[in-house]
Amino acid sequence: MAAPPPTRPHRLLPLSLGLFQGALLLFFAIFVTYDEPSARAEDGNLVANQLYGIFPLFQDIQVMLVVGLGLLLTFLPLYGLSAIAHNFLLLNFSTQWALVLQGLLHHFRHGQVHLDLHNLLTAEFAAVTVLISVGAILGRTSPCQLLVVATCEVPIYLASEWAIVTRLGVLDVGGTITIHVFSCYFGLGVSKALFGAARQPVHPKETPTPRSDLLSLVGTLILWVFWPSFVAVLCQPGVAQHRAILNTLLAMSASAVTTVVASSLLERDGKLSPGHLQNGSLAGGVAIGAVADMAVPPVAALALGSLSAVACVLGFRFLTPFLARKLTLQDQCGIHNLHGLPGILGAAASAVAILVASEDTSGSPFSQMSPVGGNASEAAGGRWGDRGAGRQALCQAAGLVVAIGGSLLAGLLAGAVLRLPCLARPSEQLCFDDSLYFNIQDQAESPGSGSTAEEEALALKERV
Repeated sequence: MAAPPPTRPHRLLPLSLGLFQGALLLFFAIFVTYDEPSARAEDGNLVANQLYGIFPLFQDIQVMLVVGLGLLLTFLPLYGLSAIAHNFLLLNFSTQWALVLQGLLHHFRHGQVHLDLHNLLTAEFAAVTVLISVGAILGRTSPCQLLVVATCEVPIYLASEWAIVTRLGVLDVGGTITIHVFSCYFGLGVSKALFGAARQPVHPKETPTPRSDLLSLVGTLILWVFWPSFVAVLCQPGVAQHRAILNTLLAMSASAVTTVVASSLLERDGKLSPGHLQNGSLAGGVAIGAVADMAVPPVAALALGSLSAVACVLGFRFLTPFLARKLTLQDQCGIHNLHGLPGILGAAASAVAILVASEDTSGSPFSQMSPVGGNASEAAGGRWGDRGAGRQALCQAAGLVVAIGGSLLAGLLAGAVLRLPCLARPSEQLCFDDSLYFNIQDQAESPGSGSTAEEEALALKERV
C-alpha cells in the first residue's frame, strides 16, 4: 500500500525561532538603547579613535566565525551546506541571546540596557563557545537540538567566565581557558549524555572526499590568517596588543610547520593527513591565548605552538580512537584535540610564565601585562599586584579545573535534555545529509528517488 501523503508539518524550528525573534524585538523596544558618548569634542575624538581601533579587529573576527569556521566544518562531503548554514544560524542566535543576558547582568542602568560595540564583541565570544561545542555532535543532531545547546550553554558560559575571571582573577586575554577549554568539555559532556553508552558506528557518509577536505582546508587558512585579531582584540591598545599579535603569529607559524612534521612521521608512507593539517595548524592559536600579552620571550611562543600542534596530532592519531573505544565518546570534529588539549597546555604555560617571569622584575607580568579582557578586566588586573606569583599561578590552575569540571557537568545535563523526542533527532540512516534540511535541486530532479530513506526524511520533517 502506498504511503499516505504527508500532512501539514509541525514546524518546530521556524516556530521557536520566530517566537525568539519576536520576544527579542519586544525586549529591545522596551529596554535597549545605544550607549551615547559625551558631547564634548575631546570625548568624541576618543570614541572615534576607539572605534577605528576595534572595528577592523571585529571585522576580522566576523570573517573567522562566518566564513573560516563554516568552511572548516565542510569536511563531511554531503553535509557541507548544513554545516555552514547551521553555524551561521547558531552564531546569530547565540549572539542575540548573549546580548540580552549580558545586558541585564552588566549593562543595565537607569532601567535600560546600554549597548555598544564592545558589548556586541563580548556577546560574540559567548557565541563562539556554542560553535565549538556543537562540533562534537555535528551531523547527528537536528537544528532544534543545536538551538537547545545554544540556549543552555550561553548562560552557563557567562557564569563560568564570571567565576574564573572575576572571582578567581585568572588571566586569559585570548580565551584559552574561558572559551576553548570550557566549550570543548561542554560539547563532550553533551555528546556523552546524548549518545549514551552505545558506540556510534562509522557512517558511510562520514568519509571526507578530496573536495570536502579542500574546502575545509580553505577554512583553516582563513582562520589562521585572522586568528591574531581574535586573541588581541581585548588587549590594552599599545604594547600589550602589539605583543599579543606577535606571540600569536609566532605560535601559529610554529604549529603549522610542526603539524606537517608530526603528521608525516605518524603516517607509514610519510604522506600528510588532511585532518591533521586542518586542525593542528590552528592549535598554536588556542594555546597562546592565556599568555599572549604576557612578557614572555619569542622562543616561548614558538615552543608553545609546536607543543600544541604535537598534542593535537597525537590526539587525533591515538586519543580519539581510545576515548571512542573505552568511553564510547563521540567527538565528530575532534574538538578535544584542537581546543581541549592545546587549551590545557596554554593554561599550564600561563602558570609557568607567571612563576618564571616574576623572578625577573624587568620582565615580570606584574608590571608589563595588560588586564584581562571582558567585563571583569579591571577587577582581575587590579588584584594582580596584591597577590604573589605563586598564588596567581594557583589561580590559573584553579580556573582550569573550574572550566573543565563545570562545563562537563553542565554539558551532561544539557545533553540529557537533547534526548527529548520532540527535538527530532535524525535517525542513523539520515545523518550527515543535506537533503534532510534543504531542497537539493540535483536530487529533486533525479528519477526514481522515492526510496525508504526519503520517506523517512519526510516523516522526520513532519516533526521538525
